[in-house]
Amino acid sequence: MLETIEIRTPARSAMVDVTDRIARKVVESGIKSGFCLLHVPHTTAGILVNEGADPAVMEDILDFLDRTVPWRAGYKHSEGNSAAHIKATLTGARTFLMFDHGQLILGTWERPHDGRERKARCSKPLKSGHRPAVPWWT
Repeated sequence: MLETIEIRTPARSAMVDVTDRIARKVVESGIKSGFCLLHVPHTTAGILVNEGADPAVMEDILDFLDRTVPWRAGYKHSEGNSAAHIKATLTGARTFLMFDHGQLILGTWERPHDGRERKARCSKPLKSGHRPAVPWWT
C-alpha cells in the first residue's frame, strides 16, 4: 500500500524530522514486520537518516550543503534552483527503513529527515510504501 505524507517546510532550506509520521503510518498499515520505502517524488527534495537528538547536526548538514552548493554559482538552469537539484542529488530521493513488531528499527540517535531546497517555503508529498518482510527474490 502507498501512503502520502504532506511535508511543509519552515524555510527555503530545511530538514524536517518525519520519524513520528512514518511510525504512525507503519502502525496504521497493520503489518508487523517488514520494510518501508520512503520516496520523495520531487527533484529538489531528498530524504536522509541521521542524528535527530541534537538539532545542531541538521544545521551543520544544511550549512555544509549551502557552502558546497551555493545558491548562486553561474548555473545554466533557467529556473534559478539548480542548487536545489544538486543538493537533492547528494541526499537522495529514497531510503528504506525496517520495522519489527510495528516499531521502526532505528539506531539510538537516528531519525529520518526530509530535506527541502526551494526558492521559497514549500509543501510537497512524501510517499511511503509498506511491505511485509519477505525474501527479496519472491
